[in-house]
Amino acid sequence: MVTEVLKIDEVDKKIIQIVQEQPHLTHTEIASRVNRSQPTVGMRIKRLEETGVLKYQAGINIKSTELYYARVEIETNHPDIFLKKISTCPFMLNAFKLNGVKNLSIIIASFNLENLDKIVNYHFRNNPDVISLRYDIIVDVLRDFVLPFNFTLDHCECPLKSNCLNP
Repeated sequence: MVTEVLKIDEVDKKIIQIVQEQPHLTHTEIASRVNRSQPTVGMRIKRLEETGVLKYQAGINIKSTELYYARVEIETNHPDIFLKKISTCPFMLNAFKLNGVKNLSIIIASFNLENLDKIVNYHFRNNPDVISLRYDIIVDVLRDFVLPFNFTLDHCECPLKSNCLNP
């Protein structure tokens, strides 16, 4: 089923597995593990990348960085307005538009719990467009989970900017 939806075969699955476990291996090393030639593996990897099945994500690993993380789920009639706002805050690492009562799920990072609260209060709790909110601190992560982190605050227009930067 997965292979049909993603349009991949068993060799592609092995290549993806190897790249996930050891992303710094060369095409030659991967080729020897899947019993194919290096050019074949190179072509398969290129196709997987072009179709979006295989992506590389640089960023911070939630599992191993010593930051505080929270998941905020909100219900709003204006999810796209919130997504635009979220995209300007480097401490809001990612957001998911959902179907259901809570229609946005946001992952937030901060140097301390107090700043997490300030971010949630300012952007969500005190916003009249938020109908309901759920706020959970992430206490553990099962696997490595890498998300991009913008270390500059060039696009941040939030008055909390100075709080967010101070550990």
